[in-house]
Formats: sequence, structure tokens, C-alpha cells
Amino acid sequence: MKPYLQLFDFSKGINYRTEILAGLTVAMTMIPESLSFAILAGFPPLTGLYAAFIMGLVTAILGGRPGLISGGAGATVIVLIALMKSHGIEYVFAAVAFAGIIQILVGLFKLGKFVRLVPQPVMFGFVNGLAVIIFMSQLEQFKTIVNGNVAWLSGTPLYIMLALVALTITIVLLLPKITKAIPASLVAIIVVFLVVLTFNIDTKLVRNIASVSGGFPPFHIPKIPFDIETLKIIFPYGLIMAGVGLTEGLLTLNLVDEITETKGNGNRESIAQGIANITNGFFTGMGGCPMIAQTLVNLSAGARARLSGIIAALTILVIILVGAPVIERVPMAALVGVMMMVAIGTFEWMSFKVINKMPKQDIFIGISVAVITIWLHNLALAVLIGVIISALVFAWDSAKRIRSNKYIDQEGVKHYEVLGPLFFGSVANFNDIFDVAKDPDHVVIDFKECKVFDMSGIDALNKLTEKYSSANKKLHLQHLSEDCKRLLRDADGIIEVNIIDDSDHRIVMKK
Repeated sequence: MKPYLQLFDFSKGINYRTEILAGLTVAMTMIPESLSFAILAGFPPLTGLYAAFIMGLVTAILGGRPGLISGGAGATVIVLIALMKSHGIEYVFAAVAFAGIIQILVGLFKLGKFVRLVPQPVMFGFVNGLAVIIFMSQLEQFKTIVNGNVAWLSGTPLYIMLALVALTITIVLLLPKITKAIPASLVAIIVVFLVVLTFNIDTKLVRNIASVSGGFPPFHIPKIPFDIETLKIIFPYGLIMAGVGLTEGLLTLNLVDEITETKGNGNRESIAQGIANITNGFFTGMGGCPMIAQTLVNLSAGARARLSGIIAALTILVIILVGAPVIERVPMAALVGVMMMVAIGTFEWMSFKVINKMPKQDIFIGISVAVITIWLHNLALAVLIGVIISALVFAWDSAKRIRSNKYIDQEGVKHYEVLGPLFFGSVANFNDIFDVAKDPDHVVIDFKECKVFDMSGIDALNKLTEKYSSANKKLHLQHLSEDCKRLLRDADGIIEVNIIDDSDHRIVMKK
């Protein structure tokens, strides 16, 4: 039976009680994060809840694997902050839908595998930078408006805010040591809510930020000009959001694969994310991607089917429809405390343990990605720069590995046994190996331990052949791999080389 029908396949042995309880737990942990991320970005809080509902429902039904939870994630929201400030919420909706189109194309063309190209140091930097951004963004809630100007809280309001945040963090830290049956973040929010309500404490509430009362997500075509200028505005944001969402999503999928010892479908997950984000764009959601923290909560609660994700999404919808009066009275201090703990949990503390064992270039890459992430609030750009730096470092190291053994046989032919990769980075070192002026009339380059990777390597062989020819000497290539020979044949008419037959050393092809 197809995976998206697994929910209705009674032969699969789904534990409905476990799935339903896990879904309710996930919903309660998603609500504060969705609200906090929306408020952080300057979006209406309801867009965060709509994103949690839409992303959760669509990906639970159509996604690449059961157990994976999606919602309005901070990784994708942060990408859109600059667009929100410069052009407003309508352009954000358009960018979210455009990101969805890109994600569907990635899935259809099966490009999800390229997430493997992201090195571990880049991921360390990416995750750590994201954690710092989430933590620092919570400090904005310690500000207020005084006479039309933004000012830091002081005096009693500050002490109350700090005390409630500290209470939230304490509960989140201590409750799991007592029981894990109920999410610690949910208990912390409820306790702080009851304390503020019981003692009538004057502190900042969600309703002081914006209203979360609403109905079913309304269909809404973004009110923007549909022209080239608009595309130029939303294209970079949509592209970056799509990249961040896919990176976060496919890495989360791989994590679930390891935990459950099963195999998910990355390309299908990409398509599901795309459909969910397009839906977000036309139903006033802020978009999102798979969420690592909520996925781990779901798995730790015992969920393994799609039902838990569907229950979580429907629970959020019910809260939007009838629970807004309660949610609006939630103290912001509780959400701040939860988000600070999310940031602390997101940070890869293990990176400090292994930093003295990592190569210096990897340390530099990790720190660079983290700094770019924090400085620019652009996660995809930071990852892209990290991948480029990693590729350049790899190319530099590989370029230094090319070398050769030299000898002259009984017939007076000089042999160069080349070792290492021949590509654009190693061409200069490759050319330094040969002494055209002093070499005999016949020279053989043995490629048994060497491989030609690109056109730069082929061009180097062509120019080397011309140098020997100008000196009235003959250069032959031996033991070329089949793909190297194919490259040379494809370049026929552009280069001239002599390839020796590996079996009897006769020149069998002359171009």
C-alpha cells in the first residue's frame, strides 16, 4: 500500500492512542514557537498559526515519511524578515508561494540528494548561528514603547519579566527529570499563565502584541503587481527560503531515518513542502519547513505513523477557531523562556568538544558560517558560502597531491607515472613535473594512478603535447580510464594527443 494511505491501513498495526497523544503534545509545543517566530518577524501572529496548521497537515499526508513534523519554522521565517520590512506582508506571501514552486521542481527533478554536499563544519556553523539569532531575538520582548519611543524595560516590569522567564526556564529544565509524559514547555506555559492570572500580575501578554483570533485560513491572492519587477523582488527571497527549507527538511528526514531505522523519500518530501508552501502563500500563512525539535518530541512520544502529524495540525486549527481568547492571555515571558530553551537546545554544544580535533580550515569554515548567519540573518547564503569555501579548500588540498615517479626504460623512452587528480586546481603543479627541454624524443605519461576530471586537465594535456611537438618530441598517454578517453574523444578537433593502447603499447589513435 502506498505510504500516504498508511493512515487507513489497519494491517499496519497503528497505535491510535499513542498517535493521538503524540499529536496533541506536538501541537502544544508548536503553538508558542509559531507565535514567537511570527512576532519576531513582524508578521501578524495568526500567520504563524496558519503556517503551523497548513504545513503540518499537508506534509503529514503527502510527505516523504511518517513521523516528520513540519510547521512555521524560524529557519525559513528569518529569511523573510528583510522582505517584510522593505515591502510588507503581501510580498512575503508571494515569496512563500514562489519558494514552494522551487521546492516542487527540486523534488520532481530529484535534486534533493544534493543536500549531501553540505559538509559537517558548515552544518555546525549554520545551526549555531541560527541558535544565536533565536536567542538574541527574544531580547526584543524586554523592550516597550515610552512616549512613542522604543525603550528597555526597567524597574518592576523588568523584574517581573525576568522572574517569569526564569520560572519558565526552570520548569523546562527540571520537569523532564521527574516525568516526560507531558512536554515540559507546555507545562511551563500553563504554570506561568496560571501564576499571572491568579495573582493578576501586570506583564506583557500575547494580546499586547496582536490578536490571534481568527477563522479558517482564508483564500487570498497576494495584492502585488504581477510583473518582472515583482519577480526580481521575490525571487532571491523565494530561492533562499526554498533552499533553507529543503536543507533543514532533508537533514531532519535523515535524522528520522537513523532513529527509526527506516528509509524516507527525500524527493517526495521536497514536493510536499512545496505544495504546503504554495498553499501557505494563498491562505495567508508565513510558510515553513520540517521542525527538528517537534519531530523529536513526536518520535519520543512513540509516534511512527502519519496520524500524529494530522492530529497536531487539526488541534492547532481548533485552537485558532475557538481558543484565541485563552491564547491571547498567555504571558510573553513564557514564550520568551520557551524560545530561549529552544535556542539552547538547538546549539551544537558538541562542536566545542571536537573543535580541538578538527582541521583548522574546518574550524574557520564553521565560524565563518555562524558569523554570516548572525550578521546577515541569511541562512541559505551562509550555507552557500560555507559550501563554496569548503569546496575551494578541498580543491586546494587536492591540487597539492599530484606528483610523479620518473624513469627511463631500456629503449630510452622516459616514463612519468603521475599520481593524484588532474583538474583545474592541479594543472600548474602538473605542468611543473615535466622537463620538455631535457626529456628524450619519446615520453610516456602513465595515468594508472591518475584521473583527468575536467576540461582544464584535458587542455593541459593538449598544451603539453604541443610543447613536446614544438621540440620535435613525441608525447604519449597510457592507462587512461575509459571516462578520460571519452572526454578526449568529445574534445576531438579541439586538442591533439596520442593515446597508447594499454595492452601492447602501440599507438592506436592519433588525432
